[in-house]
Amino acid sequence: MSNQELFPLSSERNEAVDLKSAFSKYLRYWYLFLLGAVIAIGIAYTYLRYYAVPEYYTSSLILIKDEKSESGTSSAMAINDPDLFKSSKNVDDEVEVLKSKTLMQRVIRELDLSISYVVEGRIRDVEIYGKGLPIQIITKKMNPKYPNPSFSILLTGNNSYKLIESDGKTNVYQLGEEITRPYGSFTVAPGPAFYTNTKGPNKKINIQFHQLKDMADVFFSRVDIKPSAKNASVITMGIIDPIPERGEDIINKIIEVYEKESVEDKNAKATNTVAFLDERLKYITAELAGAEKNVQQYKSQEGIADVSTQASNYLSQASDYNRQLSEWATQIEVLESIERYMSSSEYKTVPSSLGIQDPTLLGLITSFNDLQLQREVQLRTSTAENPVVVGINEQLANLRRNILENLRNIKKGLVITSNNLKQNSGNFQSKIKRVPLMERELLEINRQQAVKQNLYLFLLQKREEVALALAATVSNTRVIDQAVSTPYPISPNPQNIYLIALLAGLGIPFAGIFIKNMLNDKVQSRLDVEKATATPILGEICHNSRSARNAVVVNKDSRSPIVEMFRLVRANLHFAAIGKENKVMLITSSMGGEGKTFFSINLGASLALTGKKVVLLELDLRKPTLSAKLGLNDNVGITNYLTSDSITINDIIRTSEKAPDLFVISSGPLPPNPAELMMSAKLAHLINELKDIFDHIIIDTAPIGQVSDAFSLSPLVDSTIYLLRYGFTYKKQIEIIDSIYQNKRLNHPMIVLNDAKKENTSSYGYGYGYGYGEEVSTSSKKKSLEAQ
Repeated sequence: MSNQELFPLSSERNEAVDLKSAFSKYLRYWYLFLLGAVIAIGIAYTYLRYYAVPEYYTSSLILIKDEKSESGTSSAMAINDPDLFKSSKNVDDEVEVLKSKTLMQRVIRELDLSISYVVEGRIRDVEIYGKGLPIQIITKKMNPKYPNPSFSILLTGNNSYKLIESDGKTNVYQLGEEITRPYGSFTVAPGPAFYTNTKGPNKKINIQFHQLKDMADVFFSRVDIKPSAKNASVITMGIIDPIPERGEDIINKIIEVYEKESVEDKNAKATNTVAFLDERLKYITAELAGAEKNVQQYKSQEGIADVSTQASNYLSQASDYNRQLSEWATQIEVLESIERYMSSSEYKTVPSSLGIQDPTLLGLITSFNDLQLQREVQLRTSTAENPVVVGINEQLANLRRNILENLRNIKKGLVITSNNLKQNSGNFQSKIKRVPLMERELLEINRQQAVKQNLYLFLLQKREEVALALAATVSNTRVIDQAVSTPYPISPNPQNIYLIALLAGLGIPFAGIFIKNMLNDKVQSRLDVEKATATPILGEICHNSRSARNAVVVNKDSRSPIVEMFRLVRANLHFAAIGKENKVMLITSSMGGEGKTFFSINLGASLALTGKKVVLLELDLRKPTLSAKLGLNDNVGITNYLTSDSITINDIIRTSEKAPDLFVISSGPLPPNPAELMMSAKLAHLINELKDIFDHIIIDTAPIGQVSDAFSLSPLVDSTIYLLRYGFTYKKQIEIIDSIYQNKRLNHPMIVLNDAKKENTSSYGYGYGYGYGEEVSTSSKKKSLEAQ
């Protein structure tokens, strides 16, 4: 028969009962949970009020611009190579740059965060920063041999202060006075809050110098930098810091230093390019000057300014010389013709319009021709011997001589001039022949000069372009949101702190109880039994503090909880025995002290109250206690009956004043062989005889967990009641009754849980309805009877 057969509840109800039973072991310690919760909440309040350091979250958004994707810049900048100082930006790479420790070290250095200022408080110290600083430390030089020096400053008024070293030495100084110590030189100057300091002059300010690397590591761990979304160019920067102003300064300084380094990186490229261009320009300038000097020397050496122009001049002058030579040759021919003409004839007219430009010759010829005409006129009227004609002839002869002389002189001059022209014309012909060579040589020199000049102009242009780019260099970032701190601290969160405190206040008692129960290897609750075995549970018997004085608690007038629980067990026995005989009941347990004798006596008394005839058999032949508890001597009993043929059943059946409705058969003297006596056929005869006399036979036997005496009675009993005692029976011993139940080694085994207290019994037990107090009052009894 299962538990459900004894207590017909639904499966849902059973699960609820099991759950309530599981938690009942904790709920009984409600005062521990309440005390733990109150203490934990108090600790949380004290922590938040006096010790917790509030922390704020500061965040900012920046946009990383991809310069190569921006077309406006290159169009605005007249540079042949717009990508010279531009690069494609990868957001993930820029995040790593922003998170670099080197960048953080520069931020710490520029913000001077390697010095911390802490004001001593009554309960906790408070770090101050920025506008809240009454003083500032201006370091001149620090000695690296002293990594983390510290001292305290106490403002005393009148621009003076006390400097308290870490070893306790105190000196008084004036603000602005340079101080030299082994760890460095520094000056204490008034801070932003010096004249508005509300902390008072007696507040001690502790100064601590930190290594730059250590402080960078501290703030590096607080900064969170990540892309705001996947494939986005916007970066979210945040930091958690107890001082919002410092958090904002750090975020803004990170952005500023990042932009500065970005510009410095670009400027480094441009500066290096300018330096290179300047060096090349210096070299090219020298080479260009040399090439120009070569052109100058060549032109000076050859006497030319421009070969083409000079060649044209040469040709023009040569042509002039040829024309003049032709003219002089013509005049010489004319002169020779006149000379021959005058030599061949004395009295002929000489031509005067032959291009002769000499005025003397022309005058002589004119005079000659005039005299010749006069002579011809005279000869028309006179003879040749006429004195006039003779005079004219003499004059003509003189003029002819003069003309011939003049012709020879003019001809001689023309010949000389013609020879000179021929010589000059030859020189120009030689120069004209050297023009191609001069052109080729000058072209080579000019080519070298042009190359140097073009390179010089190119480099000069590039230098101007780079200088323009250097002047126009901007950062590749744009701040979308400036660094802003949350108005309220994000840590500690009072709600979370109180919740954690409450959970801790409840959890610690729970853990303590759990560990206690886990380490306790004895039966503590009904749930422990139900988990370990499927053996039906007949009922529970509550703790009775009076049992040590009175073994019989069940009587006609008693309405105490323990009596009601025996009545409940009796009712369950009746329910379990429906349809079968249940006269002989075996009472046993795992070991002594579990209350099987007490239970046997009171179960029998409870059955006797219903008018049944009940006999108790004290068959614990090894350590009997039943007779003693009932105030009977143990002189004659079962041992005497089994070992002697002269003793009858009537001789061993007795009654007790403590339980007048019960019949008792004592064990008798302790036998040397109890196991063999238990297997005696006479014992079976005794029980069969008692069946005819009594309605119920209750057998109190030795514990099964220690001896096997009870197993020999298995064929004689109708049901077996196995006693387990809360806080006494070991959980391991439940395996004994489970083995008996599974292997059916005893008939109809059932479990009774003894010595139940509030912390053991389930909340649905009958005893809870009555409580564990004293018996009900007389008035309550009357009301109960009237109700019946």
